[in-house]
Amino acid sequence: MSEPDLPVIDLAPLISGEPDGVARVAGDLGRAARDIGFFYVKNHGVDAALIKANFAASHQLFAEPLDAKMELTRDFFKTNRGYVPMKGENLDPTKPSDLKEAFNIGLDLQADDPRILNGEPFRAINQWPDIAGWKDTVLAYFNAVWKLGRQMHQAIAVDLGAGQDFFEDKLDAPLATLRLLHYPPQPAGAEEGQIGAGTHTDYGNITILLPDEVGGLEVRRRDGVWLKAPKIEGAFVCNIGDCLMRWTNDIYVSTPHRVVNSSGRERYSIAFFLDPNPDADVACLPGCMDAARPAKYPPISGADYLKYKLDASYEPVKAKRA
Repeated sequence: MSEPDLPVIDLAPLISGEPDGVARVAGDLGRAARDIGFFYVKNHGVDAALIKANFAASHQLFAEPLDAKMELTRDFFKTNRGYVPMKGENLDPTKPSDLKEAFNIGLDLQADDPRILNGEPFRAINQWPDIAGWKDTVLAYFNAVWKLGRQMHQAIAVDLGAGQDFFEDKLDAPLATLRLLHYPPQPAGAEEGQIGAGTHTDYGNITILLPDEVGGLEVRRRDGVWLKAPKIEGAFVCNIGDCLMRWTNDIYVSTPHRVVNSSGRERYSIAFFLDPNPDADVACLPGCMDAARPAKYPPISGADYLKYKLDASYEPVKAKRA
């Protein structure tokens, strides 16, 4: 097997808690984040059986009748929870709507949670399909990759010259989204420029993606060359998002990517988008600015930044439906 085009980072020193584990991983992760913003991670500590169970859960959900799935779309544009039907999103507003369907969950809160009752931005009750055991399986995966994301942020903080725990209180109640995705084979009759997921960057701090073996993810290097990012068994594909790029004063790179499912097969993937807490102050880190490189962006809350990014993605679709 040929070497992958993207870096492969071994997280074992970090996950195992070795005394110098955070520092050892920080250098590798920081180099990848500055260079291309995409990388694989292996020895990540997420149980293989849980990964397999979540792919099975995804297949179950998307095999449900459309009417049943559409019952899970209530207030989606307000809550970012539930089902997104085929062509229900426009990641590249200059192109036709994406050829995919999706299902989103977030931090699992009860109806009487003060954050729900007080109308905190992007806090909502998750919607669940009526499939036995489905909720427990998917929530267990959400919690596992959330933990992994926080562990990776320890290395990120060290690389950026902040304290190891700098991000912990900014990610302990995050606006994170776990998204199950289903892409049909690219149809012969697709509109010009219409693909599985249009060229875009991700919105949050970091994305932890679990692709299946079908492939289709493509990453654009700074010189414009598109690289394929095939599945590596036992590894996640991770990338830096716009929010962390902003936090680092554009030192870290949020790289454009897309999905083109030219395989002739159904494609499934599971993405975890780790956005910060709604009240997190997204402001330039001290180690990322100096007299020669002043802060490029004013501070903004995690919730306001997410709203700004989501509005740009869904407004074209809402306009078409109006």
